[in-house]
Amino acid sequence: MKRREIEALRERVGCAAVLERASFAIDFEESSRRAIKFRRGGEIIIVTHEGRGWFDPLSDAKGDVFGLVEHLDHVGFIECAERVADLVGFTITEPEWQPLKPDGGYDLSLPDRWQARRRPWPGSSTWCYLNGERCLPAHLLRNAIKGDLLREGPHGSLWAAHSDDVGVVTGWEARGPQYRGFASGGNKILFRLGPPTALRLAVTEAAIDAMGLAANEALRDGTLYLSTGGGWSPATQAALRELAARPDAQLVAATDANSQGDLFAERLRALAEDTGCDWTRLRPPKEDWNETLKVREKQKLERKESGVPQRQGKASPGGAVP
Repeated sequence: MKRREIEALRERVGCAAVLERASFAIDFEESSRRAIKFRRGGEIIIVTHEGRGWFDPLSDAKGDVFGLVEHLDHVGFIECAERVADLVGFTITEPEWQPLKPDGGYDLSLPDRWQARRRPWPGSSTWCYLNGERCLPAHLLRNAIKGDLLREGPHGSLWAAHSDDVGVVTGWEARGPQYRGFASGGNKILFRLGPPTALRLAVTEAAIDAMGLAANEALRDGTLYLSTGGGWSPATQAALRELAARPDAQLVAATDANSQGDLFAERLRALAEDTGCDWTRLRPPKEDWNETLKVREKQKLERKESGVPQRQGKASPGGAVP
C-alpha cells in the first residue's frame, strides 16, 4: 500500500469507527469535547484530535487509527491496514458527544472564566449539592473556599481548580448532579487541598474524593489532598514527581477500590519507587472516598436518631497496604 493510500485511509476512518466495531461504547459522563472516553468492560480508550488520535489512560499506548487496530487486534501493519480499509464508509451509530451542561463563557480567557464565577456560599446551589448530596462538611468547604479552590458552576455544579506548582489555575473539574467534565481549553494537573509544603501526599482520582478523604480523616495534619481528575497527563506526572521528590515525602495512593483505581495505584507506586519516595496504598471501604463519607454520615445520623452515643476521635477510613 502506497503512502498516499495510507494517508487517505487515515483521513477517512476515525478511531470511533474502530472502537464501535470492537464493541466499545461512549462514556458520556466522563467525556469532554476534546477527549471522548470509550469503555469495553474494564478497558478504556480516550479518543482525541477530533477522532484521529487516541490513548490508553491505563498504559502508555497511543497513536492513530492504524495503531489503534494494532493495539486492539494484535496484528501486523499490513493486516491492520486491510481492517482499516474495511471500515471506509462505516456509519457510527453512537450519537455525537455533546456536553450535558456547558460551562459557558468560552469567549473569555481561562483565568477570566474562573474569576467570573462566584465562590460557593451557605445556601447556594453548589453548597447544597456538596454539603447535602455529597455530605461534605461545612468546615471543610469553608477551608477549600478560603483557599480559592471552588467556584459555582452553571446549574448548581461545582468547579474545582487544578493548578500548577505556583498556584496558577490551569483548569477545573466540573461536577454536578448529572454532569461530569473538565474545563474546555484547560489542562489537568492537580487539584490541591492542604498545606503546599505537606509531605504526606494523598492522591485520589476526583476532587470530590480528595475532599471526601479529607473529611474522613478530619483534615489530617501534614497532608496535601490531591486529585488527578481521572487523568495522567505528562503535566500531572511531572507535578507528582516534583512533590514526591522532596525529602521525607510519602505518596499515598488513595484511588478508588476498583480495577481502574488499582491500576492508578500501581502507576503511583512506580513513580514513588522511581523518585525514592515512601509509598502506601489507602483503599476506601466503599468504591470511593465520597461514598465512604456518605455511608459514615448516614450511620452517624442513624445513631443520633436512635440515641446511641457518638464515638469520639477521628474516623479510620481504610487500611494502608504497603
